[in-house]
Amino acid sequence: MKKIIALVSFMCIFLLAACQSDSTQPETKKKSGDHKIASMSIHLTNDLLALGVTPAGSVVGGELKDFLPHVKNQLKDTKKLGPASDPDMEALLELNPDNIYLDKEFAGKDVSKYKKIGNTHVFDLDKGTWRDHLKDIGKIVNREKEAKTFIQNYEDETKQVRSMINKELGKNAKVMAIRVNAKELRVFSTRRPMGPILFDDLKLKPADGIKEMNTSRPYEVISQEVLPDYNADAIFVVVNRDDKSQQAYQELQKSAVWKGLKAVKANHVYKIADQPWLDYSALGNKLAMDEAKKLFQK
Repeated sequence: MKKIIALVSFMCIFLLAACQSDSTQPETKKKSGDHKIASMSIHLTNDLLALGVTPAGSVVGGELKDFLPHVKNQLKDTKKLGPASDPDMEALLELNPDNIYLDKEFAGKDVSKYKKIGNTHVFDLDKGTWRDHLKDIGKIVNREKEAKTFIQNYEDETKQVRSMINKELGKNAKVMAIRVNAKELRVFSTRRPMGPILFDDLKLKPADGIKEMNTSRPYEVISQEVLPDYNADAIFVVVNRDDKSQQAYQELQKSAVWKGLKAVKANHVYKIADQPWLDYSALGNKLAMDEAKKLFQK
């Protein structure tokens, strides 16, 4: 009986939301605080936070099943909507947002189900950069000035960090970024999330073979034996937080291959956190740049 009541309630909420929302109507200009926003992308959520806008609801990190650690304290009053790949549609209906922000990669072909709930905006995060996404969101929430200021501050900081890195590594140094987990070793391509930070923003030179990698994916799985082929002067290392991944990195460090790497011998290995470095958003990149600044100030 309880299941039947719950099902009827869910259908009523859906019909009510469908009747109340009409995404074909032009959105009236409101103050950003008046918008009740549901973000179906962790990256769009963090773009909103960069503009000082807290969404009423947001998806969570798939592996974490929670908000990303570097923004969790800012989302205390935000409703969790499940992971982007499998969102909690019932929770979204109950939230009854005015606006829904979708990542094209996870939106699927049936965007109409979102349009029945609220005014829907679809963003292709593979087009342009986070700066473009931030500007687009700034227009929607009437915070274009804040978006412009945020980007300028980021550019100013990036110049400082670039100068620090060049001073430590030299202007012609070739770099790469790898990720270690319990099962495999990955090397990042020039694609987001890591590529744009290292090779576009900081203008570092990719190690041998990085430019030739397939950019349809953000990384390739490799064996540790091929690490010397990249001939990197510096290596940025992301290690998953679980114990088995940390142990795998310790074992890698003990290997003869690792000890023989040019970057290792020069003490130019930089361990960085998965978050915010792998959060390709305005806020994620800003926090990553903050960490890079601290790293190279030492």
